[in-house]
Amino acid sequence: MAEKSTRPEVGPKVFAKNATQPNLTVFVWDMDETLILLNSLLRETFAESFNGLKDVHKGLEIGRSWEKLILQICDDYFFYEQIENYNKPFLDVVSQYDDGQDLSNYDFSADVFGPPHDDTNNRKLAYRHRAIAQKYIQGLQNILDQETLKHWNELYDTTDEYTDKWLSSARAILKDCSAENTDLVSSVASAVTSTGSTTAKSQNVNVLVTSGSLIPSLVKCLLFRLDSWITHGNVYSSWEVGKTQCFRWIKERFSNPNVRFCVIGDGWEECEAAKIMGWPFVKIDPRPGKVHRFPGLTLRTLNHYISVVYGNPNEEKDEE
Repeated sequence: MAEKSTRPEVGPKVFAKNATQPNLTVFVWDMDETLILLNSLLRETFAESFNGLKDVHKGLEIGRSWEKLILQICDDYFFYEQIENYNKPFLDVVSQYDDGQDLSNYDFSADVFGPPHDDTNNRKLAYRHRAIAQKYIQGLQNILDQETLKHWNELYDTTDEYTDKWLSSARAILKDCSAENTDLVSSVASAVTSTGSTTAKSQNVNVLVTSGSLIPSLVKCLLFRLDSWITHGNVYSSWEVGKTQCFRWIKERFSNPNVRFCVIGDGWEECEAAKIMGWPFVKIDPRPGKVHRFPGLTLRTLNHYISVVYGNPNEEKDEE
């Protein structure tokens, strides 16, 4: 039997081979201290930047509550205890091992998953990844018990209030970034018709590249309510491979002359990776009064950075 390729797949191509190719903007987001706040709550740096106007202890307690809830959901519903040591850069990376078996009555606790990393165990990992993707699509509101749901909703609202609407503002800009074609967020292939052609003039899509491990990052997407605008297939973990490699996979996946990319994050790694790729980078600054934070950052600002690198399409039309 021929050995299976270990080269990660980059995901489905956005456009049909002979499709009329629309303009596409891919927004590449960092997670922690960008779309969500967690580390700065645990380290107390967010509250301290307000020079006494924020209750530091309250911020720390909020961060610890999130930490506990994330781990609970990971372990109880997303197989994290079983696959913690098998972190992958994205869910589809082992999809070639998935034989499509019906998992409705599959006993994940009794299939003896573990080393060695052979085809049999890769198939078991692929089953878990498929189940995780299905739960992501299903949504936590259809999985969690009422007590946990109540705690989650109260914690989200408390955090949003404490951070002056950081969470809801970040969600709002994700929605704005997807506004050109909302269906694209649910399915990249939705832009392609059954005849293999597209009619959309412009499309936007949100992709997440986080330095955290994959399963907790997917759970955080759900808990911080980002899943409406970022699909499970658009979540990448750079934990082992680095952000530059993830960016290269994304560029290959969305390969098209009309694609524009924009990176938004707070760290040096995504800044350097964006520089290597020649993509615009918007640095998030959480300090009060700064423009590149939430609330504050707008789609108009992102488009300005994009136009600096790629030019303004409206200006090109005027010249014609």
